[in-house]
Formats: sequence, C-alpha cells, structure tokens
Amino acid sequence: MACTPGGEKEPQKVIVAYVTSWSDQMPDPQYITHINYAFGHVNDSFDGVRISNEDRLRQIVAIKNSTPDLKILLSIGGWGSGRFSEMAADEKLRKSFAQDCQRVVQEFNLDGIDIDWEYPTSSLANISSSPEDTENYTLLMRDIRQAIGKDKLLTQATAASAEYMDHKALDQYLDFTNIMAYDMGNPPLHHSALYRSDMVGKYTAEEALQRHIDAGVPKHKLVLGMPFYGRAAQGFQRPRDLTKAHEMTGYTAHWDEVALVPYLTNDTTGVMVFCYENLQSLAIKCQFIVEKDILGAMYWSYDGDNEAGDLRRTVYENVMQKK
Repeated sequence: MACTPGGEKEPQKVIVAYVTSWSDQMPDPQYITHINYAFGHVNDSFDGVRISNEDRLRQIVAIKNSTPDLKILLSIGGWGSGRFSEMAADEKLRKSFAQDCQRVVQEFNLDGIDIDWEYPTSSLANISSSPEDTENYTLLMRDIRQAIGKDKLLTQATAASAEYMDHKALDQYLDFTNIMAYDMGNPPLHHSALYRSDMVGKYTAEEALQRHIDAGVPKHKLVLGMPFYGRAAQGFQRPRDLTKAHEMTGYTAHWDEVALVPYLTNDTTGVMVFCYENLQSLAIKCQFIVEKDILGAMYWSYDGDNEAGDLRRTVYENVMQKK
C-alpha cells in the first residue's frame, strides 16, 4: 500500500534494491520490500518513456505472483540519461511524458515510478541542462503524480548534497526520496563514509541525510542509499565479492574508526587504492538508519552482492531488526 504523499502516518521500514536491465540475475524478494528497475529513459521524441530490456522487466514483475507485497517501480534516468531538460521545459511534452508513465505503470503492472534525473540544472553527466530545470522538475513530478494517481508510488533519487531540487515544493507529490550517499569521493578519499574523518571529501552519509532534512524533506520520507560496490584507484582490479576484499594479496585492509568504513592500501606505496563497504560498515549504516528513525535503506545495485546474498541479508536484518 502506498503511503499518502504529505500524510502523517509513518510507514514501515523499506529496503529498496536497484535491479539493473543489463544483469541476468533474478532478485530474491526475501530481503527487499521495493525493487527499482534501472532504467527507463526519456524517449528520443521527448514525449514518452523508453524502457531498457522490457522482457527482463516483465520477468521481474512476475515475482509479484508469489510475493504480492513486493513493490516494483520503473526508475527513469540514471547517470548520462538525457532529454529531461527539454521535456520538462515544454508543457505539452511534459504532460505527454507523464501520461506515458501512467501507460507504463498500467501495462507492466508496476507499483510506481522513480525519477533519477542526475541532475536538474547540471550538465556534469554530459546531458542538456537549464537554470529553469529546478522549477520544471517540480512541475514534472506534479504532472506524473496527477497522471499515475495517488495510489501509486512516486519517488526520486537525489544527490548527497541535496542540491538541484526544491524539496519543500516537491513534498506534496512524493512518497519518499532515495539519497545517493555514495560516489562522494575517490581514493585516497572514501566514497561512502558515514562520518567525517581526515580521509573524507565533500560529504558523508550523515551530512547528506542532514542536508536533506534541512532542505525540507520529512524524516519519514528519507531513504539512505549505500553502495554494493567500491571505488578504485587507476589500475586496481576490483574484487567481485566485497566480503573477500580484505584477502587480496599485495594489499592491506584497514578500518577507519571515525568514518566507519573499510579500505585497502597498496603494500608498496601505502596509499589507499580501494574504498568500499563490507558487512560491518553496512550493519553500522543500517543501525544509523534505525537510530535516526528514517524510512529505510536503498542500495545500488542488487547484482553487486555475492552469491550467498551476504550484503542484502545484512541490510535487511539490521534495518528490520530481525536478528
């Protein structure tokens, strides 16, 4: 059941997993409450939705046959996904796009739409932008909400900085916000630190959460994102299983006692070459979510987990307090 936009009732905790169109791994719904299918895009004519790998989306939606409480949304956007600025600036194109969101929700039996425009007013991802994007983004979310109705979910993914959007104006249209509290740095700095140490760059997860609260997002509509991947220095071969990263030959594993995340240094140079999450850091972030009394956790992406599902199980058990 969708929480009512702007409503007072605090919903149960959520676990949002981004599931990619390019993976062939089928998600196990045991440890998740929501799937964001990545990605849909603004189509070439700026007036509708193009979905990557529609057959895979149908396969994932079929999971609801055995797990009817699972919520599945189409996430539209992603880094480098363009045509948002042009579409949102034109009332006719914007409303057509919103109506096509409704078509997609109905045709694929979805529970809603997640918008991942990275980022309004910015061309960092080599896409078009305009100073009017922030206002037009609000109009876009209004139009999508009107098109899909109040009983479907409408969510968004946001930068750690909480920039680019008018969060107070958006609140009436949104069910919740997924904070991308990762990619906040590169070695020799952490990319997903919880707290600030001398190895942290611009933002931490704690600061990202506070910036969203200060920007006007209600706590009960905030979902903290975490990465099921690490960021590497040039030339470093990333480990496939993050739970085994500390075993890599030629590197030394460390734990930042302040930032509360692990990292690896090169044995020859002593310099950080890999920053990532492990079971300990994920559990601590999830306990932070519970202590801060926010809505839940999100991760990018499901296929970054190992075969045993250790990462997703850790997130679920600690957010839902199932241990």
